[in-house]
Amino acid sequence: MKDILTAWKWNGSVSEPIPYGEGHINQTYAITVTSVQGAKRYILQKINTDTFKDPEGLMENICGVTEFLRERAKQRGADPARATLHVVPTKEEKPYYQATDGSCWRVYEFVENTVCLQQVQSAEDFYQSAVAFGNFQHQLAEYPSHTLHETIPHFHDTPKRFADFQRAVAEDRMGRAAQVQREIEFVRAREAEYHVMVDLLAAGKLPLRVTHNDTKLNNILFDKTTGEGLCVIDLDTVMPGLAANDFGDSIRFGANHCAEDEADLSKVNFSMELFEIYTKGFLQAA
Repeated sequence: MKDILTAWKWNGSVSEPIPYGEGHINQTYAITVTSVQGAKRYILQKINTDTFKDPEGLMENICGVTEFLRERAKQRGADPARATLHVVPTKEEKPYYQATDGSCWRVYEFVENTVCLQQVQSAEDFYQSAVAFGNFQHQLAEYPSHTLHETIPHFHDTPKRFADFQRAVAEDRMGRAAQVQREIEFVRAREAEYHVMVDLLAAGKLPLRVTHNDTKLNNILFDKTTGEGLCVIDLDTVMPGLAANDFGDSIRFGANHCAEDEADLSKVNFSMELFEIYTKGFLQAA
């Protein structure tokens, strides 16, 4: 870890990295740099290159989008340091460092006095998350979405997803298809619906936009004092896509009163109240 940290130019002594946050994909650490001016925190992340096989394209996306958002923040009089993530370049002015073992690392400035929520605790939290993701759409409306790399190819290609599902059922490698026939038929009965948005995009009836593709509550930093949704984080899945997918993912995650990975399906519900609160905030901002 010490060798990796030497890839950056630090203005002071660097602490031992300590694991940080509750993310599952990348390995995340907090580090503190202490100098005569005081202490400053940073986030150090090891990029999961099994999931994201093109770290160069991924970081090109993130740098392009965050630089664009910083300019938009300046224009509206907001604090650019708190409106979006800031990638710290290496000594060689690169957005990430590739170690001798092939692992890829990046550093962000730490956004202080913020909190990250794992589950909706109040209607206001969900509303603020809607405003934050709506703002994300609005601020990036003029960004050339076609220039972004697909960090996970075919991520929202629903016809391909359905074809993959059909293939998995036919192969039945684990011998479990017989136990879930009702669920399989449920999915198959809706085949016509999986093409709707993809077809509308192809026909030019829906615009291609910059989308986050993982619009969960825990991918927003909230101001610790005001509760305002400040900064959208976890930008690895930023790609060209459809705004409706971002909206839908937020509803999937947040418009219910259970954990995302709840094993007791009797607890899974759908709250029209939370749906309406989110829709109001998202549309007001976007």
